[in-house]
Amino acid sequence: MYRGNCESQKSVIGVIHLLPLPGTPNSKCSLEQVITRALADAQALYDGGVRIAILENFGDAPFVRGAVEPHIVAMMTRIALEINSLGLSLGLNVLRNDAHSAMAIAAAVGASFIRVNVHTGAAWTDQGLIQGEAYQTLMYRQQLGGDVAIAADVMVKHATPAGTRTLLDAAKDTVYRGGAEFLIVTGTATGATIDIEELKILREALPMQSIWIGSGVNPTNVQNVLAYADAVIVGTHFHREDQLTEPLEQQRVEAFMALVKTIQESKT
Repeated sequence: MYRGNCESQKSVIGVIHLLPLPGTPNSKCSLEQVITRALADAQALYDGGVRIAILENFGDAPFVRGAVEPHIVAMMTRIALEINSLGLSLGLNVLRNDAHSAMAIAAAVGASFIRVNVHTGAAWTDQGLIQGEAYQTLMYRQQLGGDVAIAADVMVKHATPAGTRTLLDAAKDTVYRGGAEFLIVTGTATGATIDIEELKILREALPMQSIWIGSGVNPTNVQNVLAYADAVIVGTHFHREDQLTEPLEQQRVEAFMALVKTIQESKT
């Protein structure tokens, strides 16, 4: 099972937010244009020092609640294969919650993990009620060979949990009953910061569990976050002027990675 660099040191995971794919509501670009942008963003991450990235169809909003259409799977597979040549270790996130398609793409392209927004439990979202399908996802992984890890969100952003429960309760279910290898903790929306006190509680209760922070990480809070998390997923901050519609900037990536290196060296 994949563990990657996240087991041995603090890791920074970039995000390649795809432009709207052809055949989606806001598509204005050809597939070749989407690929060109994705490769440029991937190169900016790699040249800036990032070695792990999540590829997601972020531009396809409004997202479907269930399985995406076959052309989305085909296009994301092609894009992932092109990015592979740059040397990045990839994760797949097929929005809003298509773990089956993500697992299929990951198995086909040799990706390390998938991100699942609602793996266990259920959540009210802008797509309606989304219910976790941990059993189906784990069984499908077995059918495909069983070597793709699952990084699962806990109380995912842009959603309200169905039912009353704490972050810790949800996290325990995701790990112990849902079988996820990595937990992802986020703020309430894309780019929103997390609650450090909740993160502390989670770390104290699950000291051996790999915890990733999935939103709102920036140079002003990364030191506090890395005191309790094993990895940070940095999306918004790496984009020019923090605008998700703009390309990723190598200079921003380099500066952030240098800061993380300084933080880690100060603790050794």
